[in-house]
Amino acid sequence: MSSSQCLENPPSLSSTSGAGSVQEVGGLKTYVTGPPHSNRAILLVSDVFGYEAPKLRKLADKLAAAADQFLVVVPDFFYGNPLDLSKDDVEAWLKVHSKEKGYEDAKQVIAALKNKGVSAIGVAGFCWGGNVVVKLASTADIQAAVVLHPGRLTGEDINEVKVHIAILGAEIDKYAPPEEVKHLGEILSAKPEFDSFVKIFPGVAHGWTVRYNDEDHSAVKSAEEAHSDLLNWFTKYVK
Repeated sequence: MSSSQCLENPPSLSSTSGAGSVQEVGGLKTYVTGPPHSNRAILLVSDVFGYEAPKLRKLADKLAAAADQFLVVVPDFFYGNPLDLSKDDVEAWLKVHSKEKGYEDAKQVIAALKNKGVSAIGVAGFCWGGNVVVKLASTADIQAAVVLHPGRLTGEDINEVKVHIAILGAEIDKYAPPEEVKHLGEILSAKPEFDSFVKIFPGVAHGWTVRYNDEDHSAVKSAEEAHSDLLNWFTKYVK
């Protein structure tokens, strides 16, 4: 993974960015934005760079502001220790911050949301978080899922999915190549009990939805298109 595009263009982190606030949800520090008493929530599971990434928080605020309908939560699954390429060994870091641990923590966050009166939850994940989301999508805990430029997923992972799911992939992605993403879509399309949607975005690389260059008009446009697809999916299925 050390050579993966997942590790290119890390964000500048800022815990003070965003219109929301940091609260504790399910035992985790969590960026929370949107109407606090909504019965519909979106859980965003970050990539390895963590919940303080400004563009991730900007997306959370955008989703929360859409028709003022979703409470959006972005937990710190890394307990204040997102990947720091200047000092961390990637493989060692991943052993400490496993997707399995992320899944268990996400279940606690979902339980806490339901205890607060949330009755419908959509979950979206980016790279590392996408693999956590697929595992969550194999349960009855959520209503819908969106995976954006995932880490490596297997047919076995996808076979377990039980909820409406969309996968948004990049044309330039060594970690989740377009042909593999399309194959996952074929597996999903054979399951008529839920809806699925797979889309490959041309000309973009892994991480494009939350690590785009603001000065690159084309990159911003592609990210915004993905954000719109994500919001439309949850608007349709998180009710």
